[in-house]
Amino acid sequence: MRLQERINQAKLESDRGDYYDALGNLENALEIAEKINDKKNQGIIHTKIAKVRYLVGETDNAYVSLNTAIQLQRENNDYANLAVAYNIKGVIHNTKKEYEDALEYYNSAKNLYEQEDLEEYISEVTLNEAKAYIALQRYEEAKAHLEKTIILSKKYEQRRLLSSALIQSGKVSSALNNNELALTQVEEGLVIAKAYNHLENTNEAYLTLSDIHKARGDYKNSYDYITKHIRLSDSLLDIKRESLAPGMTSQSINKYKDAEKAQLIEQIEEVNAESNFTRITTILSIALITILSLLTLSLYKNNNIRLKTNNMLHKKNDELIVAKEKAELASKTKANFLSTVTHELRTPLYAVTGLTNMLLDENPKDHQVPHLKSLKFSGDYLLTFINDILQINKIEANKVELDPEIFNLKNKLENVMSALSNSAKDNGTELHFDYEDGLPEIYNGDQLKISQILINLLGNAIKFTKDGDIWVRAYKIDQKDDMYRLRFEIEDNGIGITKEKQDEMFESFSQGSVQINRKYGGTGLGLSIVKGLIKILKGKIYLKSELGKGTTFFFEIPLEKAEKVEAPKVEETKQSNKMGELDLSDVKILVVEDNKINQMITKKILNKMGLYCDVVDNGEAAVEQVKSTSYNVVLMDIHMPGISGLEATKIIRTFDKELVIFALTAVTLEDKMHEFGEAGFNDIISKPFKQEDFEGKLYDVLSGKGVVSSFF
Repeated sequence: MRLQERINQAKLESDRGDYYDALGNLENALEIAEKINDKKNQGIIHTKIAKVRYLVGETDNAYVSLNTAIQLQRENNDYANLAVAYNIKGVIHNTKKEYEDALEYYNSAKNLYEQEDLEEYISEVTLNEAKAYIALQRYEEAKAHLEKTIILSKKYEQRRLLSSALIQSGKVSSALNNNELALTQVEEGLVIAKAYNHLENTNEAYLTLSDIHKARGDYKNSYDYITKHIRLSDSLLDIKRESLAPGMTSQSINKYKDAEKAQLIEQIEEVNAESNFTRITTILSIALITILSLLTLSLYKNNNIRLKTNNMLHKKNDELIVAKEKAELASKTKANFLSTVTHELRTPLYAVTGLTNMLLDENPKDHQVPHLKSLKFSGDYLLTFINDILQINKIEANKVELDPEIFNLKNKLENVMSALSNSAKDNGTELHFDYEDGLPEIYNGDQLKISQILINLLGNAIKFTKDGDIWVRAYKIDQKDDMYRLRFEIEDNGIGITKEKQDEMFESFSQGSVQINRKYGGTGLGLSIVKGLIKILKGKIYLKSELGKGTTFFFEIPLEKAEKVEAPKVEETKQSNKMGELDLSDVKILVVEDNKINQMITKKILNKMGLYCDVVDNGEAAVEQVKSTSYNVVLMDIHMPGISGLEATKIIRTFDKELVIFALTAVTLEDKMHEFGEAGFNDIISKPFKQEDFEGKLYDVLSGKGVVSSFF
């Protein structure tokens, strides 16, 4: 039998449920394809083998076959079949409840179908996406994908997909408390499923209708549909058992079933032959059952109150569990929302800050400079705002960890005051410092978080104090061995805070009043961050204030006294001047970025540093470019059409372990960071970046001073 004939035969066998026969034909077809070196059909066959192995429950083997298929399809630029493989991979992730991973593969499959102008295949992917969103309880997103599925499946007369999409739409409508619409949608899907004998869809429609009727309080119809579902499920299981029994034909299974029936009949006849004995046994059984029933009734009455009490407790516990689950879901939804929004904001912000810096460096006209500086200030302010939101999100999600180190507390306080002294002078305000005599200076603690707390509190005091004084104090309130409990005070004689507003000061977006917000600026997030950081440091914060007379913030934290540590050597932070020391003539950098504006900005920044680069706009092209050209550094974006930057980096690491790859991305949430390390990135540069930091990392790599391995 020839190659294509075996593939066609395998499809027929798979469609009728003869999976093991289909697998045999596919393996034979693969041998033929390998002998004639037909790479395209090898990829197709591996995809089909993966699908069959998934259907028979061999998920791990399916994954292996699928990865082989994907590798072959990438090598052959077979994007249409690569989309098929991505869709199946998404289904496997969905089955394993790895919904976010599934959605990434579905999105890649959809992008490839669109790229190849294969619209008719998109409907299956959008249906799968909708199912993932339903599992995540993101019903509005599921609804949008189902609407697209319905439109496409009607256009291309895909009855199975249309039926399933209508049933899934019913689930969404029911979840959104529109049970009447839900009934109409599912019943329409059921009619189509029955008309075209789609048993799986019919069975799902029965179950969904049972759930909807139950939600409406119609328990009779709910019971009828669940009964139909159970019966059809049994039939489908029988069919599946037959198809999953290797070496056992349907005829032999029928003989086995007949033998079982004959044995049952024989047992019934034996019971009839001993009817007299059975009659006596029955009488005794009835007597015993009567006694047991009376005893049970007595126990029921005695325990009725206790059972009611327990039921009430269980109900209360169930309500608490549901409330907890809802709170966790709300928290996760908020985190996902913030991650998405901040990513979408950072991408255009990279263009704004990048273009502004370029224009400032290109000798603008004098009257243009103030406008450009205002634009730069606005971009920096927006970035600070985004970072504040992200930090609050991380604090609330308990994703901020302590990073203790030995440091000089007195020097730290002096450095913070020195850094903000110019702002104080601009306001005509004088800073005063009081560090308790005899108080140790060297401690082991998280100095970065302490700095952030001090900068926020002192910055606030300066902002609200004009032509006044601010006092910063540090002193001991308790000591046990080397563990000190220290109190810090930041006192000002500025505008003060009303009694009514003091309780709200540590809440997000709170600044006392709208008028204060407009006059003094700021987002109102600083004190919320301070409170969260102090809680992480196992401390507490409070304040006292009087309107028109000033405010004092107090915070207390435990710190462990440590031995004196040598001052770290001061590193050169400005690397851009040092680029001239390097021979950059043979340096090759690859920029992988799908956004045209960001391509132009990154390229101009590199050119300004004396570096030249190649640019590609997708992950597949990046893999091919790295295979054909030797690069020193790759700057890889993450979210791109086709395969993502993560996936592209994983592929590159299969044949090149040494190449330096930076993730140049707007992704910032730390709970995603492990994925970068697992994919094989050396470091991450978050967009928009400070140009000197970017130049510093490139200088370290190109000079050989800091050739980085994985940063995880």
